[in-house]
Amino acid sequence: MSFDLQHGAFSQSLAALPSALRFGSFLLLFGVIAQCLRAVYKRFGTHRNASRATTPQIKHVHSQTFPPSQRRLLASIDARFTPDKDDIDPSELSKSVLEMDADYRRADPKSFLFSGIRVGEVLALGDFPNYAALSEVPLPEPLEDFDINATLPRPYRPFRWPYHQTMAIQRMEPDYWIELESTYLNMVQHRLDIFAQYGKDVLRALPGSELACKELMEMVIQFLCARYPRQFSLEGRTFVNGIRGKNFDLDGGGDPLMFLLENVPEDFAIMLRDPETGSYRFRAGVICASTGWSLGTKIGLGLPGIHSPVPDYKEKMEMSMDRFFTKMPTNKPVQRGAWGFEVGQHLYVPPGHPELSRDVASDPSVRPEDLFFRVDWQTLRRLPLSGAIVFNFKAYFYPVAELRGEPYVPSLALKVVSDSKGNLLQYKKTAPLAHMLHPLLREFERHQMETGLMEADWEHRTLEENPFFPGWREKWTRQQAELGK
Repeated sequence: MSFDLQHGAFSQSLAALPSALRFGSFLLLFGVIAQCLRAVYKRFGTHRNASRATTPQIKHVHSQTFPPSQRRLLASIDARFTPDKDDIDPSELSKSVLEMDADYRRADPKSFLFSGIRVGEVLALGDFPNYAALSEVPLPEPLEDFDINATLPRPYRPFRWPYHQTMAIQRMEPDYWIELESTYLNMVQHRLDIFAQYGKDVLRALPGSELACKELMEMVIQFLCARYPRQFSLEGRTFVNGIRGKNFDLDGGGDPLMFLLENVPEDFAIMLRDPETGSYRFRAGVICASTGWSLGTKIGLGLPGIHSPVPDYKEKMEMSMDRFFTKMPTNKPVQRGAWGFEVGQHLYVPPGHPELSRDVASDPSVRPEDLFFRVDWQTLRRLPLSGAIVFNFKAYFYPVAELRGEPYVPSLALKVVSDSKGNLLQYKKTAPLAHMLHPLLREFERHQMETGLMEADWEHRTLEENPFFPGWREKWTRQQAELGK
């Protein structure tokens, strides 16, 4: 059937009608056509604009989401504050929350931090408030007889099977937020040397991170003095580091991140909430133990930008990570471990470093004793006042030979580096070492079967002791006793 209005069958039928009916039919026809055009335009013509209109909603999906506030606890640590049991309406909080790059010291005291605490309340608390009470994370048990020269790092072995790209987090052990051991002096000096060479590529703070940096420094000081009372103390406004034999004047207006660099051989990255989107961005930190990246290449980025090289991050982890960061409570810090096999003990390998392009597969000088198992033991916690999320980690290097006597560990490691997804193994960069690492792990596996450390029919799985292994504490204690002789 033709729809030609001049020559088709429809036109001929229309001509046979009286003029009044013809006019009404034309009106009806044009009405139908107009409705169709409107429907088509609505469906297709505005598609591009509709996409633009929905983009901000996706981008700002967390703009009204704030972490659980610790404001209710202010009255419990300071009598000047009155109990406040009512939660602050997120819509009201978003109207008066401090901008991400604003210095709290110059802000309106009535304005809010995204933690739900007012700037004036933070200023009234002053220095060194009771962070354990504010965060609901207890201070560590003191190590009265701690001997740093006879202390080894715990033997972390965070292997999992099946091995998928997940956060793989556990509840943080409050006693082990910061761990000190026998490499302390050498490692602090090594990190200072790295800073002297690379400067802002390893230590930097963007505007708006002032409170979080100060808060983190004070929490670290309280932890060190509680955990290691014979090694550290706070005398008035002077921090005494007995291991280094140095005093630090906290009234001198020094950089909190420099203080951390001088006293704690761990890395810290401070993430702040962007009030525009509700997502979190890397705004300050000190990082001297990165491989293939640096603080300088990541500062200012959000979680997707930071993790862009991580396999399956966008597909499997981005949404869950965003949700986790926006809602993470202060009283539930977590821990996890990242690992890899490396030649040597290279703490800081930034982009362009010769070690990144080294062809270890064809290097005849590389021997089995040069292989190390590296673990970056990480914790993640929210600070109670600023609301910042602090990611801190410490790199440990264990000779691969250490794995030989650890039940199930060599077999589990071999399974992971042999049978995991290709993109995960490529990210771990295990292929260049496979010719040496795989035979070594197989020999360790065979040894354990012959000596009864592992059953011949054992099925690969994540160990119940994860991130450790059966008998780890006995081995750790024995090795430390030998070190202290």
